[in-house]
Amino acid sequence: MTPASTTSASTKRSAAKAASTKSGDSGTTKGSRSRARGGDGKASSAKSRSREAAPSKRSKASVREVKSVDTTIFAGYSKGPYGQAFDEMFDNDGELRAPYRGIYKAMSEYDRADLDVRVDALGRAFIDQGVTFSLSGKERPFPLDVVPRVISAAEWTKLEAGITQRVQALELFLDDIYGEQEILRDGVLPKRLVHSCEHFHRQAANIRPPNGVRIHVAGIDLIRDENGDFRVLEDNLRSPSGVSYVMENRRTMARVFPDLFSSHRVRAVGDYPSHLLRALRASAAFNEADPNIVVLTPGVANSAYFEHSLLARLMGVELVEGRDLFCRDNVVYMRTTEGEQRVDVIYRRIDDDFLDPMQFRPDSMLGVAGLLNAARAGNVVISSAVGNGVGDDKLIYTYVPEIIEYYLGEKPSLQNVDTLRCWLDEECEEVLDRIGELVVKPVEGSGGYGIVFGPDATKAELDTLARKVRNDPRGWIAQPVVQLSTVPTKIDGEVRPRHVDLRPFAVNDGESVWVLPGGLTRVALPEGSLVVNSSQGGGSKDTWVLASARSSEERELAGAKIVHDSGVAAARPAESAPDQIYTQTQQQQQQGGDRR
Repeated sequence: MTPASTTSASTKRSAAKAASTKSGDSGTTKGSRSRARGGDGKASSAKSRSREAAPSKRSKASVREVKSVDTTIFAGYSKGPYGQAFDEMFDNDGELRAPYRGIYKAMSEYDRADLDVRVDALGRAFIDQGVTFSLSGKERPFPLDVVPRVISAAEWTKLEAGITQRVQALELFLDDIYGEQEILRDGVLPKRLVHSCEHFHRQAANIRPPNGVRIHVAGIDLIRDENGDFRVLEDNLRSPSGVSYVMENRRTMARVFPDLFSSHRVRAVGDYPSHLLRALRASAAFNEADPNIVVLTPGVANSAYFEHSLLARLMGVELVEGRDLFCRDNVVYMRTTEGEQRVDVIYRRIDDDFLDPMQFRPDSMLGVAGLLNAARAGNVVISSAVGNGVGDDKLIYTYVPEIIEYYLGEKPSLQNVDTLRCWLDEECEEVLDRIGELVVKPVEGSGGYGIVFGPDATKAELDTLARKVRNDPRGWIAQPVVQLSTVPTKIDGEVRPRHVDLRPFAVNDGESVWVLPGGLTRVALPEGSLVVNSSQGGGSKDTWVLASARSSEERELAGAKIVHDSGVAAARPAESAPDQIYTQTQQQQQQGGDRR
């Protein structure tokens, strides 16, 4: 598919007719059509003559003075092997979709040399700020593509409502599962499904936070299918990471492409830390007027350490490691140069297993002994709550529609990806019969590891997988191969389609659920790949949510407003540490941009 000119069909016909009348030659009509297809040398003459014709009002409003496709960065853009995927910028006829008209017009005016300079500036900015990820054991700058992903205001309103509904239902589910377990007594979910979940922790039973919130931050992974419909791929309720990339992507794009923002009403993302801080303050015990909040990190060797330090700095709270805290009489204290300070709220970025050596792994050197007892006594709030992993288990994910209906009495606004559950005998047999055409995922997998794409696997790989499924059916699910939607992406100097997903972040303060407008768009950079994880060579895009004309939401670079450099400090280099601490720090899953 080669993108056609953004001029409407009626405009093309009227322009060609006017040019033909002026020249008395039918060749101009041919030239005009050639330009719409990507064209040849005749396109330029047809273009110059068509300017004398009066274009339609719609053409003026949307695409006036857009360069011919064959001279822009979108030259030769073709679906190629992505033919079955939904392209978010161009429809099947090569016409521009409405949300991207402004981006296409603006970026078509860049010459390639100027664009290459800006691409280099993006890469340097991330290196300077220490925005990196771990790939094959090495820290690398996180690839940021120059073409933003754009979501219309109307489309975002629907997504926002669906995400809010999902978080509210999962909040009620967790409160019930660690309390009365009514959903199990009513037979909506089988007991053994929940009790066999690796992340269902009986140690968290009957620990209820002061304001009832367990999911302070959720990351809901979305994909867009072949029909253009958004579907939920996965829920992330255990300290999901990636929001630092969202903020840094926006800050860097605003510095390198300020002209793009000046012509669009793009909703801002920089206020995320203030929403998170408000939610953490609201979670403290009711008698705490000014709660002491800390961010608990596994340490500098963790791949998400940059995010931990960024959020702590932007919220104005202390960044601590387990060795900085201790418990006495079921109260948590922080060691400081001025003496002991009581801690009221801990925004932890440490997995449950490492959080409290008295309750979980006794060899953990990252957590705080006695922390869970302090939470049970009501003297400290742990965010996100211990045991939240049962709510984002990949098998329990398949029951979320029933969970929504049970607790909210509503139909899900966002549908799941169709999923076969290997723990059910009938569905397991179907998986084994169709194993060569399905995507089979380990329930406890992360980072894109362990996923087997049936159509790409060898017979030996499929035989090995079938044995694993038979031996541990609870540990596997299967889904059809979904052709994730594509967005134009700059690859080796050319703009080509690449698959993307989206992780919006939701913050729950107990009164309402606020959804960050946009989220983290991850890109599968290798051609044909459906795995978007950075650990598998993926990149990211700045995600734009357009504000409606009547919206009062703050937007980036509104009017003469300047986005000031936030002065983000690069993560400090890894310090020497005992091997065990270093290993445990790296083991943290953190439900990062890598969890899949």
